[in-house]
Amino acid sequence: MAEKIPSWPKVTIRLYDDHNAEVKIAGRSHPVNHHDPRQAAIQLVSERAAQLGRAVKATAVEADGASWPVIINPDGSVEAVEAEGGRGRGGRGGGGSKPIWPIIVAAVVALALIAGTAVYLLVLRKPSGPPKPSVSPTLPSLPAPIVTPDQFVARPVPPGWSKEAGWTVDIMPNTTPAVSPDGTEVAILTVDQKLAVFDANGKVLWQDTLPSRTSNPVYTTIDSKPALVVTTEDTLYYWPGHGALPTAIELPNSSAVQFFGTSPLITLAADAGNSVISGGQLKSVQPKRRDSTVLLAEGDRVLSARYGGPLYWDQPGKDQKPVNLAGPKDNKGLDHIVAASPGLVLALWKTGVADTVIPVVHSSATGAVVASCKAARVQDAERWQWVPDNARKVAAWGACLINYTTKTSVTMPGFQPLSISGTTVYGMNGSEMVTTIPGSAAHRIPDNTARPWGIVGNHAIVVQGSYLYALNKATS
Repeated sequence: MAEKIPSWPKVTIRLYDDHNAEVKIAGRSHPVNHHDPRQAAIQLVSERAAQLGRAVKATAVEADGASWPVIINPDGSVEAVEAEGGRGRGGRGGGGSKPIWPIIVAAVVALALIAGTAVYLLVLRKPSGPPKPSVSPTLPSLPAPIVTPDQFVARPVPPGWSKEAGWTVDIMPNTTPAVSPDGTEVAILTVDQKLAVFDANGKVLWQDTLPSRTSNPVYTTIDSKPALVVTTEDTLYYWPGHGALPTAIELPNSSAVQFFGTSPLITLAADAGNSVISGGQLKSVQPKRRDSTVLLAEGDRVLSARYGGPLYWDQPGKDQKPVNLAGPKDNKGLDHIVAASPGLVLALWKTGVADTVIPVVHSSATGAVVASCKAARVQDAERWQWVPDNARKVAAWGACLINYTTKTSVTMPGFQPLSISGTTVYGMNGSEMVTTIPGSAAHRIPDNTARPWGIVGNHAIVVQGSYLYALNKATS
């Protein structure tokens, strides 16, 4: 049985004395203080096994240093794994004696069965529901970061926002925050190596400890549910929120994770392929056409395209689904597909005039035209940066500014978009920094004006050095 169980997450249970133990799951430490630390540790690991829907391997280490490989099942039962030579690995107590772990748990289970039978016969006499775990499968309570109000005076504030910060918090140097798509929370990496999530008013919603050298947090979806993700060199961790424990997924060597779509896409080194996350596991997804490029992932499917088309969705175990792009008026055929973002595909269409194309934003689901820009020189359009708005109200594709609400687009020659906050587009117009709402005039602002990472409630989230500021709205 042990050979069929994946080796991840790596689990170690270490007993220190009659009341203290430590459980490490995928490098994350969970201290245990309990009248029966062995039982409490097993309960904690069995809950993780239940989350994964399978048994997990673990190394149990006694206080004297003797260690035993065991298998812990979702129901809390423990099985011994015969170690090399039939002995525990290391320690003074490992000289061939049988591990106590399965014996202890068997006794606990037996006592529980006897007690449960007595209660059933004497009191209940009716079938009861499944037993609830005695230890709640939630994140441990951790010291909260210091959150205080302050003033933002390092740089000019964004238009419409005050220098008064309703709350501030220190963040790990050289990291950036993540704002949830619905604008209700913001996640940071703290200076003491934790992931912390705050509501709009600076209240800590939940925290968790992290291994060293993690990526910045990213909000995404996994298995069609919202998730907050960080990655290390060899592991992807994701939290479903609300204080629930994370899931760890082991990444292949030299792989990279990108978040261009609604879900993570894992790309392997040396063009070895791509994977998505489905059912808490990596699943390989490959384009079924040669010379295709995977653009992004959406759930367990990937959007792929050739340079000059076609465009199509691939999904494990399902037939390929083509997406037929509808061209703009008076086009002379597709020139090439440029890029994609959640729900959208960018393409350049021929006009019949040399070196002139029509930039068009298409639906990645139907191929329909979502927005069409004015004709532009192909060498200009190929350098345009795509800056989308997750709320799908506005977007900027280089000099083309798109208003989804009015279904219009305008061209601002020479404009280079930098970011979007709400419906305000920040960018450079020549050598000047400006803000604009697509369809409205541009307004110059100081070159070093802070640009919000996002809007959370009634606060604009800005960063200066290793500090996050939640700016209040301007009163006038």
